[in-house]
Amino acid sequence: MASNLKHLTYSLLLFLFLQIGSSIAASTSDDDLSELWVQQDNRRFLNAVLRVSDLNRTIEFYTESLGMKVLRRREFPEKDYFGAVLGFGPENSQFVLHLKQIHQGEKLEIGTAYGHFGIATEDAYKKVEEIRARGGVIRREPGTLPGLSQIFAFVEDPDGYSIEILERPPTPAPINHIMLQVVVLDRAIQFYQKALGMQLILRFDNPAEQYTIAILGYGTNFTQITSVELQYNYNVTKYTKGNGYIQVAISTDDVFKSVDAVKSVIQELGGKIARAPNQITKTASILDPDGHKTVLVENRRKK
Repeated sequence: MASNLKHLTYSLLLFLFLQIGSSIAASTSDDDLSELWVQQDNRRFLNAVLRVSDLNRTIEFYTESLGMKVLRRREFPEKDYFGAVLGFGPENSQFVLHLKQIHQGEKLEIGTAYGHFGIATEDAYKKVEEIRARGGVIRREPGTLPGLSQIFAFVEDPDGYSIEILERPPTPAPINHIMLQVVVLDRAIQFYQKALGMQLILRFDNPAEQYTIAILGYGTNFTQITSVELQYNYNVTKYTKGNGYIQVAISTDDVFKSVDAVKSVIQELGGKIARAPNQITKTASILDPDGHKTVLVENRRKK
């Protein structure tokens, strides 16, 4: 009797051990698969969406002063909707801007959480003079920071959106980055690496102007790709969202796998699944720990 009880106890303990071990192995396997998927997925920056108060006025500034082209327009006056896509090349291969005119009478509030977008040009001084000649507002004259060779300037569009003009060699990505303000830089970096599969390309601290930036993207040469620039401002713990900047969109080969990968990162770093994907639209939206929205759009498969 004692021998049978002892044997039964050993069998029960062995069963529990195997069950726990299988659960741990399955959990680890799922996490590993998600991490592997994020790193191997076919991703690129698609577009950023900005709301503007006067679409025609913004189009005129972006085309005449910045050199962009209107790629397409969509207008539904009965719904008070007016939109346009602008860029330097086709949107199936380049990062572009989606502009949406806000509803009539609604005030545009850019807020402080959104920073700016950047445009590359071969001659920053010339570009700034062209913008100035057309009545553009110059917020920072072309120049460099101490110890750096990058020539840059800042201008404003008619709504007050900040635009960084960067002097760089010819690039397939003239609209080269979106800058977002973050409260905890290391947390934000980890989120964009683990949840969205980006690489940390550059980290730069500027004590004189009290900020640190991190540039992340899908590649290593940030002069030739589109990237996201995360900026931490010393001692700033809160930003206002406003209603101007809406989101950035990124492609993926499988939106469902990508969202599953994001879920595990959210548990560790924060953030939120704002809209789950479905089989019809195959898009999803997520919020990073600072509340910035990224839309994941599934790549169209060739038939």
